[in-house]
Amino acid sequence: MFYRVRTNQYKDFLSGFKTWDQKSHAKQWLLFPENIGNLLSIDETSLSNGELYTILTNKACKGKKGSILAIIAGTKTSDVIVVLKKTALKRRNLVTEITLDMAANMGLIAKNCFPNAIQVTDRFHVQKLALEALQEIRIKHRWQAIDSENNSIEQAKETKIKYTPTTLHNGDTIKQLLARSRHILYKNKSKWTENQNERAKFLFELYPDIEKAYGLAQELRNVFEKTTDKIYGISRLAKWHEKVNQSGFKSFNTISRTIQNPYQTILNYFDNRSTNMSAESFNAKIKAFRSQFRGVRNIEFFLFRLTNICLNFATPQVLDLIPKKPYSTT
Repeated sequence: MFYRVRTNQYKDFLSGFKTWDQKSHAKQWLLFPENIGNLLSIDETSLSNGELYTILTNKACKGKKGSILAIIAGTKTSDVIVVLKKTALKRRNLVTEITLDMAANMGLIAKNCFPNAIQVTDRFHVQKLALEALQEIRIKHRWQAIDSENNSIEQAKETKIKYTPTTLHNGDTIKQLLARSRHILYKNKSKWTENQNERAKFLFELYPDIEKAYGLAQELRNVFEKTTDKIYGISRLAKWHEKVNQSGFKSFNTISRTIQNPYQTILNYFDNRSTNMSAESFNAKIKAFRSQFRGVRNIEFFLFRLTNICLNFATPQVLDLIPKKPYSTT
């Protein structure tokens, strides 16, 4: 009861929430035209119950005050464009570059609202597709190993022979090897531990296709990490596409076709090596802010606190103004 009264006092009298100029439409959209900058990021995140919001941030502010340009409910292109166009075209024309993921709606929003901005597709989203394709191959083999083990156990029961699974020299069974190799395949070989090197050796010996797919995923990563020239980047990507075509992996061929559509915006990465990591980092901070207050009960008030504090919740003076629910001692 005391906590509820304290929270209501803060919200209704101390915080300034009642007189907030954006309160009437906060649940649908928030817009701060004064925070616009030359370099923007656009992404989507969930605030409460899986409901998505489109968020535009100013990269120059690095997640601090002045970072938020707009927070708009939903991801529907027309709804987002209507809100962003409330900002004067003169201001929007100041944007020279905007980073985004591979979603088509994000590209349409950027094109319609920021006509002078160069679009840069986040390279990490491209790499993520390759890693997911690699994991798909591993998971396929894992299900086959589980099915094979189940068949062996059933046969052993019928013949009344005790079933003993094949164990590798590192102590893994085949099923365990495939399950425990998940994190290895996300990492570069140079970052493997001694145990991971041994596990990868057994995995690649038993499943050469996983080794081949791992090589393709790492080659795509190296295109972005080790290429500084755009022309050289185009050449290396073309060679990667050719290797994918020759590999015979359906999932990798699907990726190859998928990245053909935003090909130019992917190549724009090599101009300034810009990524959407600032937006992803901002989203992570929002989630941390949300968990600190144990969820979102009132979206408008949550957004009010977010936009005012703007994620500087490490400052003791700010935290002292925000009531927190004490942990139960019972």
